[in-house]
Amino acid sequence: MEFFVYHRDRPGSMPLRYELLEEHWSYMDRFAKELIARGPTLMADDAETATGSVHIVDLPDASAARAFAFEEPGYQAGVYRDVLLRRWRNKLGRTMWDFPGGRTDGRRFLVLGFGAGEAADLAVPSGRDDLIAYGPLLSDDGATWVGTAALVRASDEHKAGAVLTEDRYASIEVHPWEFGGRR
Repeated sequence: MEFFVYHRDRPGSMPLRYELLEEHWSYMDRFAKELIARGPTLMADDAETATGSVHIVDLPDASAARAFAFEEPGYQAGVYRDVLLRRWRNKLGRTMWDFPGGRTDGRRFLVLGFGAGEAADLAVPSGRDDLIAYGPLLSDDGATWVGTAALVRASDEHKAGAVLTEDRYASIEVHPWEFGGRR
């Protein structure tokens, strides 16, 4: 089962985040084979200061996903203000490491669309070679669409957000994002 996990940083937690960086990476190393994508979201104005941490992971069940999200060292230490944990479906069938654009070619963004009724954007948009990861956010039982999450290479936030059909969502968030993992 695939899960989308987004830890959002608590304001003022950057020093603690940096202090725990090696612990975070060591923790994630334990899940290297299960990770589909990972990386920090960044402040839009400087594209360097982390605002959160995205992990898309394939785990046996919801219990394992909750353990993955809530046993993470930054979560345990209070780095994060909240965690978005949702079932997810990998519509591209690959990991971020398989993305043909590589890890440094162009700007990258996390796009989150939160559902407002009928399911939208279930199929991968055609002609979008800039998609790094793409799939629906689902209810805990995987039966109900609650939104869509995508990692996208784009020249700006507006073009990144255009991967979703705007009027089909209650809200859409676009965050600068970069490939994660050890440098």
